[in-house]
Amino acid sequence: MTDREGTSRLEDGLADGEEASGVARAYWRANIRLLVTLMSIWFLVSFGAGIVFRPFLDQFMLGGFPLGFWFAQQGSIYVFIVLIFYYAWKMHRIEREYALDDDNDDDHSGDGGWEGIDTSAGENPVP
Repeated sequence: MTDREGTSRLEDGLADGEEASGVARAYWRANIRLLVTLMSIWFLVSFGAGIVFRPFLDQFMLGGFPLGFWFAQQGSIYVFIVLIFYYAWKMHRIEREYALDDDNDDDHSGDGGWEGIDTSAGENPVP
């Protein structure tokens, strides 16, 4: 989340709003582009392979089942899981590119983000 000087690129840009809005716009553009790409892939695999292209894919067999049936029942789920892991990996890289990555901050307090919240064992609302 911070660069070498200890301030994030978005915080630096707040002094001159034009730079901050440009960095924020670029970050969100990369984020939305990634989301649209991955959701398009999932749509093509789940709807395309499982429904539209099923008659063509059914001439091939996978594990004793027609390939179109396999995609409709299991393949799209497997692809979705792979896309989730790819999204997490790629977002980590995008966050690093825009100095928003919080994995390497030196100022971690060790409380897991619970600063300011009473986490003592006295009054636990969850049984």
